[in-house]
Amino acid sequence: MRRSRRGWAPRCSVRGSVPRDLTVILKNEPGQLAALGEATGRAGVNIQGLAAFTGEGRGVIHLLFDDDDAERAEQALRAARLGVADDREVLVIDIHDRPGTLGELARTLGEANVNIELAYTTFGGVRLVIATDDLDNARAALE
Repeated sequence: MRRSRRGWAPRCSVRGSVPRDLTVILKNEPGQLAALGEATGRAGVNIQGLAAFTGEGRGVIHLLFDDDDAERAEQALRAARLGVADDREVLVIDIHDRPGTLGELARTLGEANVNIELAYTTFGGVRLVIATDDLDNARAALE
């Protein structure tokens, strides 16, 4: 992790590839998340981060993959009749595990006129995944 005086250090890649967030809409029923996990597992892709929410009878799942895995995951999910509603490039940012880091990072992006559209954490470390309305400006603001 690149050290920074701020509470974060940008990572513009996961394993050297472009990080991607896939949004999957499921029925809010038992077994749906299992079907998603089984489909991606059969495809041999590793889910690196996940956020899941329910509402109005649906489950909204965000999945983090590197670029190569995202393509295979999307194919596997479609083959399992689990539709991918969105596929977008995201930033994965190493953050310090201390109070105030999220506020500092969000303020920096806000002052750069970047709107955060999605944020969640990853598996295996303290990293924040964000989707914004302007990834290039977000990268520049966080460097």
